[in-house]
Amino acid sequence: MRGKRAVISALVAAVGCAVTLSVSVALKRHEAANGEVQMDRRTASAAEAVRTETQRYVDTLITTAAAVGAQEVLTRSEYAALTRPLKSMKLAGASTIAFIVPAADGEVAKVQELWRQRGAPDLLLQPNGTGDHAFTIYLTTLDGTSIDPGLDLTKAEAPAAAIDDARRSGKVAVSDTYQLLVDAKVPPERRQSSFVLAAPVYQGEQRRFLGWVVLGVRGQDFMGATLERAGQNLLDLTLQADDAERREVAVATLRAPVEGERDLRRSVVVPVAESSSWTLHLAAVSDRLPGAASGLPAAVLGGGLCLTLLLTLLIRVLVAGRERAEERVRQATEELLAGEEASRRQAELLLAVMDGISDGVGVVGPDGRYLLHNPAARRILGRNEGARGPGGWADQFGLYLLDGVTEYPVDELPLTRALNGVSSDQVEMLVRNPEQTEGRVISVSARPIETTAGEHGAVAVFHDITDRKHVENELRGFAGVVAHDLKAPLSAVRGYAELIVEALADPDPAAVEDALRSAGKVMAGADRMHTLIMELLDYTAARDATMRVEDVGLRELVDDVVTARTDAPGSPGCRPDVFVGALPRVRGDRVLLRQVLDNLLGNAIKYTPPGQSPRIDVTARVDDAGLVRVQVADRGIGIPDGEHAAVFDSFHRASNGTAMPGTGLGLAICRRIVERHGGHIDALPNPGGGTIFILTVPAAAAEQALCENVHIF
Repeated sequence: MRGKRAVISALVAAVGCAVTLSVSVALKRHEAANGEVQMDRRTASAAEAVRTETQRYVDTLITTAAAVGAQEVLTRSEYAALTRPLKSMKLAGASTIAFIVPAADGEVAKVQELWRQRGAPDLLLQPNGTGDHAFTIYLTTLDGTSIDPGLDLTKAEAPAAAIDDARRSGKVAVSDTYQLLVDAKVPPERRQSSFVLAAPVYQGEQRRFLGWVVLGVRGQDFMGATLERAGQNLLDLTLQADDAERREVAVATLRAPVEGERDLRRSVVVPVAESSSWTLHLAAVSDRLPGAASGLPAAVLGGGLCLTLLLTLLIRVLVAGRERAEERVRQATEELLAGEEASRRQAELLLAVMDGISDGVGVVGPDGRYLLHNPAARRILGRNEGARGPGGWADQFGLYLLDGVTEYPVDELPLTRALNGVSSDQVEMLVRNPEQTEGRVISVSARPIETTAGEHGAVAVFHDITDRKHVENELRGFAGVVAHDLKAPLSAVRGYAELIVEALADPDPAAVEDALRSAGKVMAGADRMHTLIMELLDYTAARDATMRVEDVGLRELVDDVVTARTDAPGSPGCRPDVFVGALPRVRGDRVLLRQVLDNLLGNAIKYTPPGQSPRIDVTARVDDAGLVRVQVADRGIGIPDGEHAAVFDSFHRASNGTAMPGTGLGLAICRRIVERHGGHIDALPNPGGGTIFILTVPAAAAEQALCENVHIF
C-alpha cells in the first residue's frame, strides 16, 4: 500500500512539473511575441509620426509657394506679410524661409536691379563662380537667426541639387543633409545636420516659373520633440538621411532613459516629399515594453511547482492528513467568501455613486431596452417605467425638438445613433410628458459600448439645462428691451431739436445760426445712435431670427432694392447706372436676402467718389453644386489690399482714407445671413476699379433640375 502511494505521488509530481514547465515556457514565448508585436506597433507609430510631421512642413511650403505665385508683383512687404503667419505655427527647427530666383551670369545685374525696385534697395547679389545662379532675394527668419539676402544657393551642393529637383519635377524636393549657410558662425559642437525643403513658384495661368521658396530646417530641433513623443521613454530612435556624398548621417537621435541590452531592433524607410526618403532606426529593451516581461512565467513556474509539491504531499499523507486537507478547504472557502463580499461592496459603491450624481445616466442593450436608469435620469425624463425600445422612446418620454411642437425623429436620437455606432455630444431637446407638464430642456451625450456579454449597447448622460436656457432667453429679452428703451429717448431728443429749430427761426441771426448748428448736431447724433441701434438689432436678428424659407425671385428683390435706393428722399444727385443680368430663383428667407442685397447695393452707391455716377452690375449663375453664385460689382473707391476678408468682421471699417458715415456692421450682417443659408460671401478687387462681392445661396428646386438636365444632355 505504501509502495502504491509512492508510485502515485511520483506520477503526480512528474505530471505536475511537466505541465508547469510547459505553461511557463508557453507564457515566456507569449511574452516574447508580445514584445515583438509591441515593437512593430511602436515602429509603425513612430514612422507615421515622422511622416506626418514632415508632411506638415511640406504642406506649409506648398501653401506659401502658391501664395507667393499668386502675387502679380511680389514686393518685400508682400512677402513678409505672406510668411509672417509661419512664425506662429511653431515649426520646430525651421530657421529661415527664403524666396530664391534664378539668374545666369549675364543677368545678375539686371536681376539685382529688378528686385531692388521691388522693395529690396540694399540687395547685393553675390554670385558663386560662373554659370547658373540661385540668389536669395527675400528672407524671413523663423528663429531669430540673422542673415543677409543675396547669397548664391549654388554655393552649397545639397540645396543646389534640391532646387534643381524641385524645378525639374514641379513639386517639393528635400535636400541631402548638410550644414546650413546660416549656421556657418555657430560653434561646431552646436551645429546640427540640416536640410532644406524647396518648392517651385509658378505665376499666372501660364505657370511662368518665378523661382523657389526654400525652408531651412535643423534636423535635431525638427525631429527631437517628435521622436520623444514617439519613443515614450522606451525606444532609442535615430533618423538618418544621406549627405552630399551619399553617406548616411543622423538627422536626429533620441536615447531612452532605460538600462539594459537593446535586443529588439527595427528599421523603416520614411518617404519625404516626392522622391526622397529617410531611414528610421529603432531599438528597445524587450523587458521594458508593456506585456513583454510581466514576471508571470516565473510566478506560474513557482506556483505550479509548489502546487505539485503540495499535491504530492497531500497524496502521501492523505490518510494521516485528512484534517489538514479539510482545514485548507475551509480556508479556501473563506477566501472565496471574502472575495464575493468585496465584489458585493464594490457593486454597492458603484450603485451609490450612480444614485448620488446629479446627471442622469441610462444604459440600453442591443434591443434598445433600458438595462440601467439612475434616479437622476428618471427625475429628468419624468418616467420610471422602462421604455419599449427605440421606436417607443419619443412617445414614452415625450421628446420634442426645441420648438416644442415637432416630435424628435427617432433615427436622430442620440441613443439611437449610439446603438448604430455613432457618438453624440450635447444634443439639446425638449422633454414634456404628464410628469413634466411644463417641459424640460435637456442636453444628451451618448456613446456606443460593449456589454459584458459581448453585445453592443449604448450609454447616455442627461443634463438638465432648463435654467440655463431660461437665462439665455432672459438675456435676449434684455437686449431687446434695452434697444427699445433707447429708441424712445432718442426720438424725444430729435423732437426737441426740431422744436428748437422752429423756435429760433426769427430771433437774432447769429444766435439763430448757433442754435441751428447745435440743433443740427443733436439731430445728427440722434440719427447716428438710431442707426447703430437698428443695425445692432439687425445683426442679432441675422443670427437668431427664425428663417422662413421659400422660393424667392432674385430679380424681384434686386428691382425692389434699386427702386427704393434711387427714389428715396436724400438719395445722391447722380442717378446710379445699374445693370441687372438674368437672375435665377433661389431658396431662402425673402426678408433676410433682401437685406443682403440692400446692404451691398447701398454700399456701392454710398462709396462712389463725389461727382461720379454709381455703376453697379448684378449677375448670377447656377453652379454644379446647385448653388446660385450672385455677383455684385461696383466702380466705387474699393477696399484696400489685405482688408477684403476683414470687412466682414463686426464694426470693421476699411482704412481707405474716406470719412463716410457708418457703423461697420453692414457686411457682418450680410455674412451672417449668407452663412445661415449654407453659403459664403467674399470680396474681391474689381480690375476696373471698385469691388466685386460674390455670395452663394441655394438654388430653387426648379433651377437645380434645369442644371441637372443641362449636364445630362
